[in-house]
Amino acid sequence: GAAAAIVSLHLIQKLLFPYFWADLRYLLKVLMYGLTMEMYRLQGRIVTVLDKFVKLAEKQPHKPFLIYEGKVHTYRDVDRRSNRIAQVFLHHGALKKGDTVALLMGNEPDFIHVWFGLAKLGCVVAFLNFNVRSRSLLHCVSSCEPKILVVGADLLGTLEEILSNLQKDISVWIMTKDSTFPSVHTLLDKIETASEDPVPVNQRSANNLKSTALYIFTSGTTGLPKAAVISHMQVLKGAAGLWAFGAAADDIIYITLPLYHSAASLLGIGGCIELGATCVLKKKFSASQFWSDCKKYNVTVIQYIGELCRYLCSQPVREGEKNHKVRLAVGNGVRNDVWREFLDRFGAVKICEFYGATEGNICFMNSTGKIGSVGRTNFFYKLFFPFDLIKYDFQKDEPIRNKHGWCEKVKKGEAGLLISKVNAKNPFFGYAGNKKHTEKKLLCEVFKKGDLYFNTGDLMLQDHENFLYFWDRIGDTYRWKGENVATTEVSDVIVMLDFIQEANVYGVSVPDHEGKAGMASLTLKQNTSLDLEQMYKQVVTYLPSYACPLFLRVQEKMEMTGTFKQQKFRLVDEGFNPSTITDPLYFLDNSKKAYVLLTKEVYEMILSRKMKL
Repeated sequence: GAAAAIVSLHLIQKLLFPYFWADLRYLLKVLMYGLTMEMYRLQGRIVTVLDKFVKLAEKQPHKPFLIYEGKVHTYRDVDRRSNRIAQVFLHHGALKKGDTVALLMGNEPDFIHVWFGLAKLGCVVAFLNFNVRSRSLLHCVSSCEPKILVVGADLLGTLEEILSNLQKDISVWIMTKDSTFPSVHTLLDKIETASEDPVPVNQRSANNLKSTALYIFTSGTTGLPKAAVISHMQVLKGAAGLWAFGAAADDIIYITLPLYHSAASLLGIGGCIELGATCVLKKKFSASQFWSDCKKYNVTVIQYIGELCRYLCSQPVREGEKNHKVRLAVGNGVRNDVWREFLDRFGAVKICEFYGATEGNICFMNSTGKIGSVGRTNFFYKLFFPFDLIKYDFQKDEPIRNKHGWCEKVKKGEAGLLISKVNAKNPFFGYAGNKKHTEKKLLCEVFKKGDLYFNTGDLMLQDHENFLYFWDRIGDTYRWKGENVATTEVSDVIVMLDFIQEANVYGVSVPDHEGKAGMASLTLKQNTSLDLEQMYKQVVTYLPSYACPLFLRVQEKMEMTGTFKQQKFRLVDEGFNPSTITDPLYFLDNSKKAYVLLTKEVYEMILSRKMKL
């Protein structure tokens, strides 16, 4: 009888609550991590990710921490070199605890050495996106108000573009032994002669976990990049991601994403530290070398964005593609069809999709492997991380409020704007030096008087099994090549040209591609003509490669909405098909380094993927 009852209960659980045990395991992990942090707080101990790294360097000094281009850097190696960098800036940089230092470097071990060295001095480190150029880069530097700018040896050309316009009180250091730039300091020569002794611990000790550790730039929903304030608490939460998905100390993690991105720095490097694991760092993602690197270094965990998985699936089929040790793939933004193709082609890899904005206070993790979902919610999860999906007016570009002034929740199966409650346990730290943008991300008086929510800017859908799915972005932004592109930043660059009257920038769907490709609808000034050569030169000089519009459309008159905003919805729907659009269309042909006429033949080549985007 007892056995029959147990079997019956098991069958009922399988039928009515199929994800009960998976949910329970995940919730217990979240609770366990939260309780550990709370225990430290009650003991008066503040333990940061850097503190954990220093402890690991003592506990397992000879274990590889970084492998880069075949060279092994042990925990002790990285600890000692970061000590040298801390000593250099302590004695030559006149830095004090709390100062900000901006870091413009590509993926290389010295990015991590400089980051850790500055953190050991108690400095806030601002990660600059090395794809951002000129005016946008100057804006990023000034917005975080750094005392020092550190530039990698391979980015001296980018430095040269902004050096004359850089604020005079910012000291510039470059990762070389000598310099041809006036008033620019060199770092490599000083590192070689610096002491390996650690700087005093009180230099790095955080006052509390809510104090600022990093600035990571995000395009957000409007305008130029914004410096998201990342607290020590957020770094710890990000670092716990790999552990929460089931990674362990004996795993080898492959990082090909740029370190200025929170996925690579917090989830990747921070995750390695949380586990005490090893990471293989790649200068730049290479689809052709990806699996050979995985085999060479015995990689067991990979990081991805949706585009990365598609690139791998687009590679020619090779023999033995399932002959690798990769068991987990952690990331976000992979399409359902690519997800399925990836599993069919590359074997039993568990795809661990997650959702989380850099500056946000909400995160979802798909621990069950449900294809297409970014995670699952339940009563207990919402208790700890309260969020809602609310109705949104696409024409007015704002949440819908009823006659009483309150927002309304969507039904299950309907797309709604994801908002998450801001409280003491789930704070929103905002953006550096920009109170207006911080306030713009907050929604007040949502369901009742006095409540406060973070507006993620993302539309999500919750199904009847409580799985969550990313639907789309709202506002003046779109996502391409795994990056958010702010339409206003692109249009501001285009209207600088003397023949452009107006530029309306938006994203259009391209079959078999993640995200949306940039398109600019243009009107020309009277008695001028479109100079495609100048247009190409302008966008590649002033915009990151992923933000350069792939398509141009020249219109006689710019259409406006009833509220005098540029009309985007019809343009987005019409896309870039020359058979249905009578306006002149142009395409950014990277092979020719020029904008060319978008003919029906070119259009067909794009759709058949013969033309690379």
